[in-house]
Amino acid sequence: MRNIVVIDAPSNLGLRPPAPGVVPGCYKLAGALREQRIVQRLGAFEGGVVVPPRYDRGDWKEGDGVFNAAAIARYTPRLADRIEHHVRAKDFPVVLGGDCSIQLGASLALRRIGRYGLAAIDGSADFRHPGNSGRIGAAGGEELAIGTGRGQRDLTDLEGLRPYLRDEDVRVFGIRDYDTDREELARLRIPIPTATVGELREWGVAEMAGAVLRTLETPVTEGFWVHLDADVLDPEVMPAVDSPDPGGLLPGELAVLLRTLVRSERCAGLNVTIYDPDLDPEGTAGALLTDLIVGAFGDDHSGDHLGHGSDA
Repeated sequence: MRNIVVIDAPSNLGLRPPAPGVVPGCYKLAGALREQRIVQRLGAFEGGVVVPPRYDRGDWKEGDGVFNAAAIARYTPRLADRIEHHVRAKDFPVVLGGDCSIQLGASLALRRIGRYGLAAIDGSADFRHPGNSGRIGAAGGEELAIGTGRGQRDLTDLEGLRPYLRDEDVRVFGIRDYDTDREELARLRIPIPTATVGELREWGVAEMAGAVLRTLETPVTEGFWVHLDADVLDPEVMPAVDSPDPGGLLPGELAVLLRTLVRSERCAGLNVTIYDPDLDPEGTAGALLTDLIVGAFGDDHSGDHLGHGSDA
C-alpha cells in the first residue's frame, strides 16, 4: 500500500468571477474537506499547502487571452514540484483544489518524470482553445486543451515540455451527453475517447470503467492521473459548483467509477476541483464529496487514524 498524502492547492486563478468584484470560492474547497476530516479518514500523511498568487484580473478584457496567465504560469511549476516529489517517492498524492487549472500542476509534474495518461472525470471536456472558441479567458475551462499543447505558449510550454499530455493518453468520463466539445475530440488526428453519462449508464459504469482502465494500464505509459471535477455530479446532489448543468452522474455511479480508477496500481494520484463551499452553506455537498473520495480508497480510518495525518 502506498502512503496517501493530502496536498492543498487552493487556487481559484482559472475561474471567472461569479459576480463583479467577487472572487470564486472554490479556493475554500480544501478547508471544507479538511473540516470533514478527510485527512484522518483517509489515514493520510500531511502534504502541506502550495499557496497560490493573488486572484487579480487587473485590466484584462475579452481577447487578451487567458486571464491570470502569468500567475498560473508561476503557480503551476511550484505545485508540480510538490506533486513530483511525492510521485517519485511512490506516495499517492491527493490534491485538493481549487479550480481545474490545478490539473496542469499534476500534468507538468508527471511530464517531468515520463509519459503518463489522464483519466478526467468531469462534467465538461474543458477543451476550449483558440482554434474552437473566441471566448478564451478562464483556464479552468481550458486545462485539457492547454495540457495537450493547445493555447498560448506561456501556459502550454512551461519548461519546454509541451505537450504535458499526449492526446492518445487521455480518457474523459462523465461529460454531459450534449457536450459540444465531444465532436471535436472524436475528430482529432488521434481521437480522445469520451464516455458520456448516458453511455456509462447504457453500458454499465463498472464495465465501461474497467474496459477503459485497461487501455490506461498499457505499458506504453508509466501510469495515469485522475482529475475529478465535482460538477460531474448532477446538480440535484452537487449544486455547489460554478456550472451546475443537469444530467450528471449520481453519487453511486461516481463511487464505482472513482473506485475503479484510483485503486489501480498504475494510478499515480488524484486531484479534486470546483466544489465551492460558498454555495453550500449547510455543508451537505462537501460532506458527500468527502464521502465519495474516502470511499474510493476503501476503509474509512476515522476511528483509528493509523497514526498518520498531522491532524489525527
